[in-house]
Amino acid sequence: MGYFDQITAVLPVAAYATDGDGYISSYNAEAARLWGQEHPMGSRRWFGAWRMRASGGEILPSDASPLAVAFKEGRETCHSEVILERPDGHRTCIRVHIRLEIDAGIVIGSLVLLIEQPSDAKEDVRRDQLAAIVASSEDVIVSKTLEGVVTSWNAGASRILGYTAEEMIGQPITRIIPEELLNEETEILEKVRRGERVEHFVTERLTKDGRRVILSITVSPLKDRAGNIIGASKVARDVTERKHASDMQRRLFDELDHRVKNTLATVLAFAGLSRRRAVSDPDSFAESFAGRIQALARTHNLLVQGKMLGSDLACLVSKEINHGAPDEGRATIAGANITVDARTAGQLGLVLHELASNARRYGALSSRGGSLCVEWTTDENTGGLVLEWTEAGVSGVSAPIDTGFGLSLIKSTTESLGGALHLHFNPDGLTCRISLPGLEPAKLEAVLPPPRSDHAE
Repeated sequence: MGYFDQITAVLPVAAYATDGDGYISSYNAEAARLWGQEHPMGSRRWFGAWRMRASGGEILPSDASPLAVAFKEGRETCHSEVILERPDGHRTCIRVHIRLEIDAGIVIGSLVLLIEQPSDAKEDVRRDQLAAIVASSEDVIVSKTLEGVVTSWNAGASRILGYTAEEMIGQPITRIIPEELLNEETEILEKVRRGERVEHFVTERLTKDGRRVILSITVSPLKDRAGNIIGASKVARDVTERKHASDMQRRLFDELDHRVKNTLATVLAFAGLSRRRAVSDPDSFAESFAGRIQALARTHNLLVQGKMLGSDLACLVSKEINHGAPDEGRATIAGANITVDARTAGQLGLVLHELASNARRYGALSSRGGSLCVEWTTDENTGGLVLEWTEAGVSGVSAPIDTGFGLSLIKSTTESLGGALHLHFNPDGLTCRISLPGLEPAKLEAVLPPPRSDHAE
């Protein structure tokens, strides 16, 4: 038994001795009382308390304890202030006095005195309240050294980031930082060393399972009682859902702005192309102009249902065929299950409106013997769409639809989408083929006939 081991038992204050590797070789009853527990000799290294904290409250890893630092630096220390925490949660503020036994420049043992500091009841209550707040907070609350080593990790951090306190305490905080953002940690620690506070810094961090979460981070310097900066306290709130919602809202506003401008431009184009008819046949102009505006509105409603991302082609066709009057079983639609983008839906809706209006006035939907078939296919290689509108059972078909303006609108609209129009008049009807490039490939699934509940808007 060494000299230090012999004197621990007779000292009037808490004391313990260690061997040359820092393992506790003896301790007295006062030390066991402060620790709140006893240990077999040689089983604990550096200190015997259940947990040791720095004076600021953050947990100290064992290799950052005063004795470990003294061994590492080969010098004795006095008045190093720490907090010992017992298994029951009780904390005691102490000053650590360390005496090293050195032989030929090598530390072969140590004697550690633990001097209990007078308790400030108000400070104890305040510290306990803060500890309870940290433990129950839904936010990430962690502390770290000025070297970026984690010293405390609350339940909120475990819930959001997936790591337990045992997995993170003593580990570098860079464990949760994406590689391309490591410079952020360097900059934050530099500011903390200068005593600066970093507020509401939005960034990304990695969870244990590899996901990325968006956090709003506030970092403050941690100081000891002497005012020295000894680390950093970080509070982070998970704003992932809020950020995604904000991004979605911005995209929707941008899309709405784009759609409104396009719609106004289309209305102005209608008015310009129709002005001759407005003078010669104002009633017909009013009817056709209102019909086209209503077609725009119907397409817009479908886009709103699809959150402005696009519209189902079958629904688009069905809406226009059944608008105004039931097809009475004369119309069928079939084709690939396709969602067209917002711009294509808006333009294609106008084309379908012109075709359907003509069919109700002069074509297949104007007589009981008529039939209408709308089919489309996609090219899996190019993503192109071919839509065929075929009317049959109509006699005397010879003139262009809608006396010219409707045909002009169909052609110009198809061309604005980069497509091509092929119109062929048969003795008993017509076939209109519209070819559009560059749509996303879709699964080829059977589409049911349009539901009868969609007969009118």
